[in-house]
Amino acid sequence: MPIKILGKLLSGRSGYIIGFVACFGLVGLALWIQTRYNLEPCPLCISQRIIFMSLGALFLLAAIFNNYPRFFATLQVLTALGGAGVAIRHWWIQAHHESMVADCGVGFDYMFENFPLKKAFTLIFRGTGDCALIDWTFLGLTLPQLGLIAFIGFGVYAVYLAKINTK
Repeated sequence: MPIKILGKLLSGRSGYIIGFVACFGLVGLALWIQTRYNLEPCPLCISQRIIFMSLGALFLLAAIFNNYPRFFATLQVLTALGGAGVAIRHWWIQAHHESMVADCGVGFDYMFENFPLKKAFTLIFRGTGDCALIDWTFLGLTLPQLGLIAFIGFGVYAVYLAKINTK
């Protein structure tokens, strides 16, 4: 009985709206953690936030254009996989911080203002010394690990929504 109620709640536009709210809610939570603990996000953290917002926008578009669940699920899963890749890269940098050069690097804004787009993206995904810092954890998990869990969860959720909304 509760499974049927959950299926009814998530079918149609409401499931996509929940995905939209959850994605932007995670970005809001990240901003709250940043201000509450006076943290400075690294380029990979900012990249993950941008990917969460992109994923949220895809959930919103899926709610508006509700007739294409498989198309939007494909875009959502690909976006979630991209976010998972960034989170894994960030986690790897944190796990190997001893072997990294302790370089704070330049800020996200500076990269895009002063370098060609290709060079800026190369610098972002290489990571910096800032990316290696573990300055906040929840239940023993770092922010990239929590982001990875969320990206995987959103990918699975997108597939589930496509399954229950396919006519």
